[in-house]
Amino acid sequence: MSDASDGEDIESIRERKKEELQEPTTPVEPVHVDGEDHLNDLVGDHDVVLVDFYADWCGPCQMLEPVVESIASDTAAVVAKVDVDEHEALAGEYGVRGVPTLFLFAGGEAVEQLVGMQDESTLLELVEQHS
Repeated sequence: MSDASDGEDIESIRERKKEELQEPTTPVEPVHVDGEDHLNDLVGDHDVVLVDFYADWCGPCQMLEPVVESIASDTAAVVAKVDVDEHEALAGEYGVRGVPTLFLFAGGEAVEQLVGMQDESTLLELVEQHS
């Protein structure tokens, strides 16, 4: 037998779950950008976004991969990856001249730009400064 209090508990649980589903979630893995609109959506939808402009053939980019994966899983920042060979125009729009190039967006605005291999502590500090 159930009483009215059981019904209220179920309803409150349903409401909480509904709210959780509507909240934007932060991916725990890097998101591969499929174009300018996708990147703009990520930057607009999340407070802090670290964008990694990379190329598959780039040695320093490959060394940076585990670092950005760690940032994605260990912080509230979204990590977006832009393949400069696939998205040349997007890389050009951001003035990317070498890879890896990292941009940190906070509140929808680019606040930092880093070129070359970066250590994890540097990136963690930047993300924390802007979170």
